[in-house]
Amino acid sequence: METMPGHEMADLPSGHVRLSDRRTQRSWTVEVAAFRIAVFPVTQEQYGRVTGCRPGSTRGDRLPVEGVSWWDAVSFCNAASLYEGLRPAYRVRAEDECVEWDRSADGYRLPTEAEWEYACRAGTTGPRYGELDAVAWYRGNAEGRLHEVGGKRPNPWGLYDMLGNVWDWCWDLYDPEVYGSYRVLRGGGWFDEHWSCRASARRRSHPTYRIDDVGFRMARSPAS
Repeated sequence: METMPGHEMADLPSGHVRLSDRRTQRSWTVEVAAFRIAVFPVTQEQYGRVTGCRPGSTRGDRLPVEGVSWWDAVSFCNAASLYEGLRPAYRVRAEDECVEWDRSADGYRLPTEAEWEYACRAGTTGPRYGELDAVAWYRGNAEGRLHEVGGKRPNPWGLYDMLGNVWDWCWDLYDPEVYGSYRVLRGGGWFDEHWSCRASARRRSHPTYRIDDVGFRMARSPAS
């Protein structure tokens, strides 16, 4: 058993968060159980250590991994769990493109959309947990490129890059009745305008989609 270096996790308490969707003008409240979430997005060094490959168009150990699909992120969570001797959270049936989440597993997983926004807000109520230029890399200050994780101010719970730099894949389907298998993306990226880098902003994409401003961070359920 080996622990991935540099993969700090924060323990977050239970609580609730109110989600909203501007497209449908709908809002809803979700109760969030206590969970753990990564302080940083998964980096290229971490991804390469576990998988032996480094996807994406830019190289740098401390850069967030990008150019990864939702399927890539799910596979990495399972691989990282096995790497550390944990029980994988996902049962993957590639033949029919099905993923089941074993909620009793202690391994790594993607955060739910509610967990992500709860973690991002960290008890704050505004559109962001701080002044945008201080907390996020986005189109207005990123100079057209990705940046190393941890270069901006963290939120009140010590989480970095929750806004900007790369979008984070979440576990949830976006709206299966309208968009089928499309999954939720959160947080905004280095190429986005300021209005996309908000705690409440939702984006969707096909789970096979790969692009240079989409990455992910991992979560875990608390030890029982």
